[in-house]
Amino acid sequence: MEPTDTLNIATLLQSQLTDVFRIGLIIAMIVTAMRTRPVMGLTIPLLAGVVFVAVIIPATIQVGSDVPMLHRVGVGILANLMIVGICLGVWQAFRRLTNR
Repeated sequence: MEPTDTLNIATLLQSQLTDVFRIGLIIAMIVTAMRTRPVMGLTIPLLAGVVFVAVIIPATIQVGSDVPMLHRVGVGILANLMIVGICLGVWQAFRRLTNR
């Protein structure tokens, strides 16, 4: 891996972490998973959603990018997991503060 590849992947990760559409999809996925938690559980729906969002965004929006699709999806999974972790942390902090 060349230094420019690492820079390119870091830039890709940064752009995916700040993508408002991606963050909105992840938040909607978490809200849905929380509502269906008693029936479906939490782990499988969240993991399926993370992969779904990581594949669907580059497949539909970022057509024509110079970064290979496999890299965009792989970095997307990493970015989605980071966003989910942050959102779940905020959710738990909110629940503890409101004693719910």
